[in-house]
Amino acid sequence: MIIAANLKTNLTRIETLKYLKSLESCLSKKSITQEVLVFPSPTSLNTHDGKVTIGTQNAYGASNGAFTGEIGSIHLDEFGIKTILIGHSERRHVLGETQEDLVKKFNFYRNLGFKIVYCVGEPLEVRETGFDNMMQYISKQYAGIDTEYENLIIAYEPVWAIGTGLTPTSEDIESIHKELKKKSSAPLLYGGSVKVSNAKEVLGIDDVEGILVGGAALIAEDFCKMCEIAQEIEKS
Repeated sequence: MIIAANLKTNLTRIETLKYLKSLESCLSKKSITQEVLVFPSPTSLNTHDGKVTIGTQNAYGASNGAFTGEIGSIHLDEFGIKTILIGHSERRHVLGETQEDLVKKFNFYRNLGFKIVYCVGEPLEVRETGFDNMMQYISKQYAGIDTEYENLIIAYEPVWAIGTGLTPTSEDIESIHKELKKKSSAPLLYGGSVKVSNAKEVLGIDDVEGILVGGAALIAEDFCKMCEIAQEIEKS
């Protein structure tokens, strides 16, 4: 399974170093063999050697240039980072990235061989229009994306569930993941208010091949516990 933590705009560089040290210690102690990804704040990116793969939450689709406030691939190269999160709902809905923007970014980092965690999902008003309309909405987020890219990971995140404490039912998650697996054979993660208390239930759902965790991953011990839960499920 793939267990990923999106730390968003949290944890300073020093706090992130402490977080990773604690997480690595826990993963080793628990003999975790799952694939573990952590996406720190851009200013907390650094070289890292261990079980954890470090990725970037965002980067511009260029090596460098006149793109104020952005980072390019040269900044990621400095730290040996080859993993990127693209299409997160906060990039789409808060920061206004369009599908065209995301496709350009996707293609740039695909051509560099990056592991790409590509996020899709729907807001509540779309979900309330019915399953078929919801799936049509999500399908549009696949437009222009190479769904057969060998280093692709898809993360389904219902926008209305992110940071709210609300989650779809297990039946809802299973039915959506079943449909999304028809679009790509890439590993399919679930994200949206995943926490220690519900990780076992979520990870046990058919076609859920991992989780993308936000706020509940900010405490290293809690995130490690979710990794441990994934390990136990995979062994059973």
